Amino acid sequence: MQKKQLILRILLLAVCAGLIAACEIEGGVPAPVAPEAPTIAVPATSLPTSVAVAEQIAAREDTWVIALGDRPVDLYPYPESAAARRAAAPVAELLFPSPILALNYSYTTTGVLERIPSFENGDVEIRTADVFLDAAGNITTTVTQVVTQVEQLAITYRWNPNLRWSDGTPLTADDSIFAYESALAAPPNAEARELLAQTFRYERVDAHTTRTILQPDFVGPTYFMTFWTPLPRHVLAGIPPDTLRSSEYARAPLGYGPYMIEQRAPDEIRMRRNPHYFGSPPAASQLQLRVMSGIDMMRANLLNGNLDVATTERIPLKEFANLDRDASSGLQVIYTLNSIWEHIDMNLDVQVLQDIRVRRAIALGANREAMIAGVYAGRVPVLESWVLPGNDEAVAPDQITRYPYDPETARLLLDEAGFVLAEGEMVRASPDGITLTFQLITTENSPIRQVIADQFVADMAAIGIEIDVFEISSAELFSSDGPLALRQFELVLFGWIAGPEPGGLLLWSCGAVPSDANNWTGDNYAGWCFRDADRAMREADSTSDSIVRREAYLLQQQLWTQEVPALPLFQRLTLTFAAADVVGLQPDALAPLTWNIADWQRRR
Repeated sequence: MQKKQLILRILLLAVCAGLIAACEIEGGVPAPVAPEAPTIAVPATSLPTSVAVAEQIAAREDTWVIALGDRPVDLYPYPESAAARRAAAPVAELLFPSPILALNYSYTTTGVLERIPSFENGDVEIRTADVFLDAAGNITTTVTQVVTQVEQLAITYRWNPNLRWSDGTPLTADDSIFAYESALAAPPNAEARELLAQTFRYERVDAHTTRTILQPDFVGPTYFMTFWTPLPRHVLAGIPPDTLRSSEYARAPLGYGPYMIEQRAPDEIRMRRNPHYFGSPPAASQLQLRVMSGIDMMRANLLNGNLDVATTERIPLKEFANLDRDASSGLQVIYTLNSIWEHIDMNLDVQVLQDIRVRRAIALGANREAMIAGVYAGRVPVLESWVLPGNDEAVAPDQITRYPYDPETARLLLDEAGFVLAEGEMVRASPDGITLTFQLITTENSPIRQVIADQFVADMAAIGIEIDVFEISSAELFSSDGPLALRQFELVLFGWIAGPEPGGLLLWSCGAVPSDANNWTGDNYAGWCFRDADRAMREADSTSDSIVRREAYLLQQQLWTQEVPALPLFQRLTLTFAAADVVGLQPDALAPLTWNIADWQRRR
């Protein structure tokens, strides 16, 4: 970048400050407080000297400034929820690089672990163990007269011996063991509780090696993800485990990544390069992350040279035309299909929805292309199955049942099911007076779901189905005693966060249907239990043969799309917005934007 251009950008900062402060998030949500004036801003009362300008230029070139569309609140490496994890991920990856990173619907190492454990490299093995059985034949820790042998997976994790906490203290296996012990005492989130349930023992092998022994007969496709992200024992040993999240440490955690926190405010985090980082140092010694309320604010800061990169999932429909112009004028505009996918589940405990003709009519009568046009100006494809196209287990569209928008066929199916539209009526009814009226539950304050719901209401009305939309908070929808967990809904619109592993056993197996029998656990909220599909998922999750696994997923998706217990809609979009001189960005559907920050450079 030329020196003259940088000086001009510095002089423009004060002019733009008033314009930036006026922006708001789409939908009337108040904008976050504007971040404090950048340290390189020129005082209004005097022009800088050439020396001061040179210093400011050097400081700016040695600083990455990144704008985030969502405020990262929970920086503790075991965040409270999946949503909190997503919001904090760009910061957390700078503090705690993922030992095994989900990237491009697969997994890769970051150098925190020397390698991903596998059978091939000898870090995964099957062991035989003696266990006690109780009178019912179940494994017990109590000594009994009945002993049997079971198989257990043992996974060895080799931690990089060059790892250091940012205060210079060596990171050892004891720090990973400490994280495990803390979770045993006070599980920090649902993910940790699930991992604890899978773990028979987590042990120290040597100063830089840990080992997980899984519960007997537990085999899953992500067995190699059963490590515990280290926590600094030397800092946290005296703090009660159930207070770690609320501790001062959690506000500005000590990590082992390329950057360390220097200052934190509600809408800005200032970081500096970690001098003890084990990997390749990033190009800039300083980094600032700022929460910005909208694309207009991001655009203004990019054009002023006050910002390098921005990322957001909040893209107002009107902005797509502006973003096209931005791309043609030199700014980098990158769209990425992210891991959140929207769908409508149908509760199969509702008698009317047990009729496959009604479910198929709903699928055929929903204009998903119109939903996408109203949300993303048609820039994402319709989903035809619950396995995302990036997954290895995804299948070709011509191998499954699809539901293109076809309201005429939908009406014929409803007629066939005995729900007719009487003259002068707007809603179909059966001969015994049962009307096709459903309540659709969804989350409040979601512009995307509001567009979807409005379109869905209109589409269903066109085929004689009445939809009443009921909005509740996300906390209420996803609570342990909410309508999802207790399956107290008819139709529900929400999103799943996908990963490299589709998780079919957790989402669609018979055992995953929440019920009183399993204490209302599981994510199969539709209540779809189909014997052959259930068998396919169990086969897929118990084999290491990729061909067998893909064939099992193919069969499950064929049965699932035939039965249509839920209607997949589309994946959400993430926008990465960057200055023209920034190179090395690799936005990904799963990994946070900052995953490869060591590769970022400025084009000279």
